[in-house]
Amino acid sequence: MQDLILYELNLAEFGGSLQGAIDRLAYLADLGVNAISVMPVSNVSLDVDWGYLPIGYFGVDERFGRRDDFQRFVDAAHQHGLAVIADVVYGHASADFPYADLYHRLQYDENPFMGPFAKDYFGISTDFNRALTRDFFYSVNTHWLNTYHIDGFRYDCVPNYWDGAMGVGYANLVFNTYEYVKTTISLTRFHASDSVRLVQIAEQLEAPEEILEKTYSNATWQNNTFGAATACVHGAAGAIENFGHRLGALGYIEYASQNGEALPKAPLQYIENHDHSRFLCEFGLDQRDWNPLFMEGSRANWYRLQPYLIALLTAKGLPMLWQGQEFGENYFIPEGGLGRVLLLRPLRWDYFYDTPGKNLVTLTRNLVSLRKNCPELRHGSHYFYSDYERYLSRGILLFHRKTDDAMSLIALNFTDAEQAVPLRFSRTGSYREQLHGQDNFVATEGEERWLSVPSNYGRFWRSA
Repeated sequence: MQDLILYELNLAEFGGSLQGAIDRLAYLADLGVNAISVMPVSNVSLDVDWGYLPIGYFGVDERFGRRDDFQRFVDAAHQHGLAVIADVVYGHASADFPYADLYHRLQYDENPFMGPFAKDYFGISTDFNRALTRDFFYSVNTHWLNTYHIDGFRYDCVPNYWDGAMGVGYANLVFNTYEYVKTTISLTRFHASDSVRLVQIAEQLEAPEEILEKTYSNATWQNNTFGAATACVHGAAGAIENFGHRLGALGYIEYASQNGEALPKAPLQYIENHDHSRFLCEFGLDQRDWNPLFMEGSRANWYRLQPYLIALLTAKGLPMLWQGQEFGENYFIPEGGLGRVLLLRPLRWDYFYDTPGKNLVTLTRNLVSLRKNCPELRHGSHYFYSDYERYLSRGILLFHRKTDDAMSLIALNFTDAEQAVPLRFSRTGSYREQLHGQDNFVATEGEERWLSVPSNYGRFWRSA
């Protein structure tokens, strides 16, 4: 689990179709990610849709292709060393979902599938108190594992079917799915010496710490790091300190014992995903015409993304990139309304070739490579230097990741001026700067040195 580097994508926007996405898998492998989280591919009512109001669960929507096209996509991803995680929507469905539509038309009060259960945030709620509903979604999971050979699930809107760790809703489904993989599927990619490698990611933004601790989920979405990064951009009081703690996954367990098994656990770390405007929008918007739906983040501010990318890919937890983030995609997304989900925003691959895109892609590739080659970034402890006078008041965030064998020291500068700050070293070593090979030095335990950190950028020193 700790080795995962995720890339979230919308098939319609990433490649236009399943074949288009297959054609770009080599690009993702070259970027260095090793898992892709695919937004829903199940049937929906509309031609342009994010996929979160399903009308069917066992097939692939014709927007993308056929069932065998998705099978080819998963097979090609595996050949490129990429795990495939399917985004699934079980807490609610479209009003056109057959069990909702039929019983509504017949005006039957007693629906064996739909009805209030926990929260009721979106769509028509499914009722996990019904045995039919529980069996149905368990069957959906086993179908996608067996028919499409996916590697795991990202469960959308878990609050809609979260009724506690001992409930019949979400916790019951992920436990039964785990047990099914453990006892029934004999594929080597699922079975390690110490655990089952099935990936089960919860979108439970209301209680992400609890969902990791009390269920068979081994990862969770959480908006705290995203929120802290956004607050940093806008200079909120205490924002850098909060961001530093969030990069260390404060409050999240690393393992949980479930029925005698030690399961690895980690929060996702992201500053972009499909739910929000591109992070570039936080630095300023360009409005091209009267319609605010077509506003964009100003790419002239691309350089201000750099310290946040460094933070993301050196943080504790599992980093996730949203499609095109690596070359500075800059779409604006409104907080509500149909224009949020019913507007196609195809990736502008030409951004890859301009100056902002080239610089950001190079930085992303370097950081992903460092994460894969520096075990302390995946498995090491995290220590945040929270001294206000020395660092935080000057717009500097400083932390290290450490194992017994190596230490990485990461310094981030969110200001428009180069900064020099002192640090008393806790470990003797030869520290080599990893991003540009500059400012290398030897430090001894207890020695204080001054570190130079360029504006809107960072430094990454490593001693092994």
